[in-house]
Amino acid sequence: MSLDPKAAALALHRFGLGPRAGAITAIASDPQGALLAELDRPNIGQIVDVTLPTSGAAARAVFEYNAERSARDRAERKRRETAQSGMDAATPEKSTEARTEAPPATPTEPPPVPLPQQIFLNESKARLDAAVRAEIGFVERLVWFWSNHFCVSANATVMAGGYEREAIRTHVLGRFAEMLRAAEGHPAMLVYLDNAQSIGPNSVAGINRDRGLNENLAREILELHTLGVRSVYTQMDVTSFAKIITGWTILPPVTDPDHGGEFVFNRRLHEPGPQTVIGKTYPDTGVEQGRSVLADLAHHPATAKHVATKLARHFIADDPAPTLVDKLTQRFVDTDGDLKEIAKTLVIAPESWAPEQAKIKRPGEWIVAALRATGLPGDVRRINPAQALLGEPLWRPPAPKGFSDDNAAWLDGLAQRLDIANAFAQRVGARVDPEAVAETALGPLASTETRRTIAGAESKTQALALLLMAPEFQRR
Repeated sequence: MSLDPKAAALALHRFGLGPRAGAITAIASDPQGALLAELDRPNIGQIVDVTLPTSGAAARAVFEYNAERSARDRAERKRRETAQSGMDAATPEKSTEARTEAPPATPTEPPPVPLPQQIFLNESKARLDAAVRAEIGFVERLVWFWSNHFCVSANATVMAGGYEREAIRTHVLGRFAEMLRAAEGHPAMLVYLDNAQSIGPNSVAGINRDRGLNENLAREILELHTLGVRSVYTQMDVTSFAKIITGWTILPPVTDPDHGGEFVFNRRLHEPGPQTVIGKTYPDTGVEQGRSVLADLAHHPATAKHVATKLARHFIADDPAPTLVDKLTQRFVDTDGDLKEIAKTLVIAPESWAPEQAKIKRPGEWIVAALRATGLPGDVRRINPAQALLGEPLWRPPAPKGFSDDNAAWLDGLAQRLDIANAFAQRVGARVDPEAVAETALGPLASTETRRTIAGAESKTQALALLLMAPEFQRR
């Protein structure tokens, strides 16, 4: 069987998270087959870690943590007020003496990491470990793609990491309709896009509270998650759909210590009556009314085209070949949105294997590729700030649209990447052989100019930084 190391290296960069030691040789006999085989591995893409809480458990734990901290702060303020009152009642001389003779402050241990930050760090470490350890990383890339497509923000909720595990990873190779339903009904999404507070104007709660509708989630489902912007829906469809998903909310941790933070359908908040969305009328069947709309959106041809275009743009080119988009769209329709089959179609399409590395790696991909190439473990306490500095803070998208997949969005950050590359190389450069790392990371993709630049560097540190900034390493 003939070997194709160049196609293997391209596959690891374009579809995966960059080569690890020996990876190019390992799949050189059949790069496409290796990608397809990863899709068929049992439990691929899942993170099984019993120490990571469910989203609901995280929400409840943080609520209790904040409540206890608030109570401690209030008690401390009362103690200080009481002590101050006693000092004020003392004679001025005693008061001055007491202040003068106060013992100097003694050094204390650093304060513990606040629970919300610790949950974030634990979740991000599990995610990083999964990426670094993946044999190829194709399924991890799919997880990252879908997590960005159905994005939520850690700025809005502590549940961002749990959301990715529960709504995205669970369905990453399942059907689009299942992922759509899981994502839109997840507490993290309901909080992020304000649906947890949306109330039907004519519902019992809406009449009693004189509060109303929030259209954010309905609009983003239609515009970003399914049909695509300026497609087949109207503003009236947005409003009707928003009414349909009123009542999709979460149990408040303050009143439900056992299930707070979990999804609940509250009929008192739900707009009563039938609603029409894109020409179809949906009777008021409670929570199933919204699920029926989601099911129809998942099967709509516009959704197939929108998703196919985004996949091709993410993996292959800013302006993907129309024939590739058509193949992915048709496979979406033919398989009822089977995401594994759509991924397989992406892999076997000749359009996906153009030799030009047309896409700039997003910051997270570039950082993980550097770790995989050097074989060194990553520290999320360093990596998370670095990724944020480069414009892609983990689980903190700039808008519900998520992070851009267009090259133009990342060009301005290449200068900052040099700073990160230099800092990384200064920490680890003495422990690695840059030429060996180049062979691991690029192999036959490395140009003569890149090899000459690395060989002519003044130090190992400089050589490694130059490798990480090489065009072949920056692109996929």
